[in-house]
Amino acid sequence: MITLSTRQKNILEFIVSFIQEKEYPPTIREIGEKVGISSTSVVNYNLAKLENEALIARERDVSRGLSVNWPKLTALGLRSEAKQATSALTPVTPVPIHMLLRIPILGHIAAGEPIQVEAIDPTHAEEFVELAQGMLGSPEKLFALKVRGDSMIDASVLDGDIVILRHQETAIDGDMVAAWIEGDEETTLKYLFREGRQVRLQPANPTYKPIVRPADKVRINGRVVSVIRMLNQ
Repeated sequence: MITLSTRQKNILEFIVSFIQEKEYPPTIREIGEKVGISSTSVVNYNLAKLENEALIARERDVSRGLSVNWPKLTALGLRSEAKQATSALTPVTPVPIHMLLRIPILGHIAAGEPIQVEAIDPTHAEEFVELAQGMLGSPEKLFALKVRGDSMIDASVLDGDIVILRHQETAIDGDMVAAWIEGDEETTLKYLFREGRQVRLQPANPTYKPIVRPADKVRINGRVVSVIRMLNQ
């Protein structure tokens, strides 16, 4: 019999609802802000309790390295408490952790001033990043870019990180996207906000100004679904 504290239930419910809405897991900071915990060590303590009960799994070298054991939640009757998930992240059967996705790294992207990013055929990519299947839902249309710059530092995206994106041409306000700026012929990593006939590409660093362009001059190349931090960077 699993006994969770009120705080641990709140954390679990937030993780599930966040994944349902965003289709990627929350960061430690986002969990703490939601459940009212200022200390990351306290958040980690409670996540460790959930992990010990095999309710979640963690990839500690990945910024958003949480995944949920949906079958166990269902079996224990906890899944209904956490609002049954219906997104593509819900597997029908458990996915073995040793099964890995090879995601092509297609170059660099600026988290600062925009830089040019050349399109690369994924079939000819020279570098790949490997992640456990089940962490990112469907493996289709995933690609990775290396980050240059610090304009997204308050979103826990640092210079040298690798961002995993799902190729798509649409996004909702507040999504972190790779956006191609027509005329500048450059791509940048920012939060997307639509404001009438313009698009604001908002950094997550107060020392940087937002980039505002006509909506028809901004093209979405992909939405960020995960961030990886290399231990030796």
